[in-house]
Amino acid sequence: MTEPTHPQGPPQAAGLPDIDVREWGGKKEGERQVLDRRTFFQLLAFDVVHGTTRATLDAVANHLAEQKIASVLYQEASAPTGIALLTWAQDPVHFVDRVLPIVDRPELVQRREYTMLGRTYSLGHEPDLEHALLRRPVEYCLNDAWGWHVWYPLRRSGAFERLEKHEQAMILKEHAQIGMAYGRQDLAHDVRLACHGMDARDNEFVVGLIGKDLHPLSHVVQSMRHTKQTSEFISQMGPFFVGRVVARCAG
Repeated sequence: MTEPTHPQGPPQAAGLPDIDVREWGGKKEGERQVLDRRTFFQLLAFDVVHGTTRATLDAVANHLAEQKIASVLYQEASAPTGIALLTWAQDPVHFVDRVLPIVDRPELVQRREYTMLGRTYSLGHEPDLEHALLRRPVEYCLNDAWGWHVWYPLRRSGAFERLEKHEQAMILKEHAQIGMAYGRQDLAHDVRLACHGMDARDNEFVVGLIGKDLHPLSHVVQSMRHTKQTSEFISQMGPFFVGRVVARCAG
């Protein structure tokens, strides 16, 4: 899907840069793809402090289904009373108006260290930009065959931003090839989100690792430690939320 290359707008003030907040992809039918839409994802984690975790999960899952809210509901792998909710929308007002009222329950105490909010973004060469930004991440999260999800934020160091663009591209390519190898063998699939200015700890990205088994998700993180990006240019990573899917709703 393509959009106008030069949309109408207010005249540019002298000396100020022309800001373009749209997402750009590769060429399609001879035209460079551009899209001014993206998908926002939010992860909220909680402790169940009253009643039982199972009953609370069932109640929240039923409410999500009744309200037709696209979502994934998790039980945390490392905490008997830990649960989490992943939701998404193209309009982030959705989280405030529709999602927060559902989890405003006396038995739930939010674990803010696990709160993550990010948006899909383009790399500039996607063959199908709309699918990459709006559909593929949702398809990954809703895939019934992939019941283990790991979510974590990260921040690159300022030194990475000072590198030449070509060197940045080579570093990112090394990282991406490992991820593609795991995906090709159906071991791990990733959802990459940008969270600049939306993260309480000033992280820049949120990553979701999704698969049918937990071990390969751990293995891909281990493999990534050997890349130049992780070993030299990641200044902070985590905390890691590890969840087993207990309910999904397509909305």
